[in-house]
Amino acid sequence: MIVPYLRGYGTTRILSPDTPRNGQQIVTAIDIVALMGALKIDQAIFGGYDWGACTADIIAALWPERVKSLVSVSGYLIGSQAANAKPLPPLAELQWWYQYYFATERGALGYAQNRDAFNKLIWKLASPKWHFDDATYTRSAASFDNPDHVAIVIHNYRWRLGLVQGEAQYDAEQRLAAAPAISVPTITLESDANGAPHPDPAAYAKKFTGKYAHRTIGGGIGHNLPQEAPKAFADAIVQSVALWSRTKSS
Repeated sequence: MIVPYLRGYGTTRILSPDTPRNGQQIVTAIDIVALMGALKIDQAIFGGYDWGACTADIIAALWPERVKSLVSVSGYLIGSQAANAKPLPPLAELQWWYQYYFATERGALGYAQNRDAFNKLIWKLASPKWHFDDATYTRSAASFDNPDHVAIVIHNYRWRLGLVQGEAQYDAEQRLAAAPAISVPTITLESDANGAPHPDPAAYAKKFTGKYAHRTIGGGIGHNLPQEAPKAFADAIVQSVALWSRTKSS
C-alpha cells in the first residue's frame, strides 16, 4: 500500500524556485501517474477523500487503464472553473467561507501565519462529532509543515474561482471541464455527519458508468471518513476489487 503525500504536503519538495507552485486540480493526478511510472506500477486500486478523492477521480476519468477499482469519498469531485463561477444558495456559500478568504491577500497571509489553528478549526467544522485529541491532530499537522504548502493551497482555491491561471501544458484540464464519466468499478462513500461542502449522492451516481455501489456510513462520522471509520473504508477497498472481479468475469 502506498500513501503518497500530495505536492505541498509532507516530504514532497519542488526543487526549483522557478517552478510554479501550481495547485490546479489536474496536477496532483499527473504527479500520481508519474509516481506510478517511476515505481513501475501499471495499474492500482485507488481510494481517497477530499483532494485525494478528486485526484483519484481524475486519474480514473483520464487514465482508466491505470485504475483497477476506485473508492471515492463524497463521490464525483471533478470540478471546473465554469461550474465554480455559478453562485450557490447562501447557506452553501457560507460553507465555502475559507475559499473566499483565500482569494484575498489577507487570507493568504492569515493562513501562512496561522495554518495550524486554521486547519484544526477546519477539522472541527468538517467533522463536528469527531472528538479527536491533540496527538491525533499533531500527527497529521506535520504534513502541513512544507515550504510550498501555503502557496499551493492558495493557488488551488484561487484557480477554482478563475482568479489565477493554471499552466497551459495541462490541456487535459479542458476534458475535465466537461465532467467526464468514470467507467472503472467504483464504490462511493458518504458519512452521516460530514460538515464540509459535499454533493448529494443522487447528484453524481450517473457519473459512474461501470460497476458501481454507494455506501452511507453512520455513527456520527464526519468528513475525514478514512481516519474516522477506517474499517468501513478498508472494507470498501476490498469490495471495490470484488466489483472489478465481476467486471472481468462478465
